[in-house]
Amino acid sequence: MSNKEFVIPFVGLKLGFHEFKFDIDNAFFEGIDYSLVQKGNLCVKLTLEKKETMLVGNFALQGVVETACARCTEPMNVAIDEQFQLIYKFDDQPSNDESLVIVYPEEFEIDVKVNIVEFISVSLPSRSVHTDGECNEEIIDILSEYQVYSRAELEKSDARAFDGESEDEDQIEIDEDGDDDQIDPRWEALKDLKKK
Repeated sequence: MSNKEFVIPFVGLKLGFHEFKFDIDNAFFEGIDYSLVQKGNLCVKLTLEKKETMLVGNFALQGVVETACARCTEPMNVAIDEQFQLIYKFDDQPSNDESLVIVYPEEFEIDVKVNIVEFISVSLPSRSVHTDGECNEEIIDILSEYQVYSRAELEKSDARAFDGESEDEDQIEIDEDGDDDQIDPRWEALKDLKKK
């Protein structure tokens, strides 16, 4: 898709609701620098409500994107089914509100491509990992040679991270008197610096 397809000339729109649909394929992601997504097949539906002082955009994203597995770095598919709202406010003063885009008086169109890229990025899980048995075994074996933890420990920590548990909570035990049983040597070195 060319960038022009994402540009909406709002000046010619009447007050009220307007529907837009964008079919996104692999070509969409090719021109995006440092993208977390390499490929994808998505449908983005935009309902744009034009008011006197603003445009209210409701974006619905649905489809599948391809990103790298955090464990084996091989490509994996991630389903996306999300909705976002963005307000384009007609104003001449900038704003720090992330859900607000300022449309200055001299502007007569909005480009929603950047917004769609951001919505796709925030729709991805914080850590995308293949389900058990789907990782590239050859890469996992190579990585395990250079890692301190065993493969079983890594899989357990991946499951823990997926469940939202912190590894640090299990690694440090605190005595009843408040002393740590296990102290990271880097913290110990910093304590010594402080004493000098």
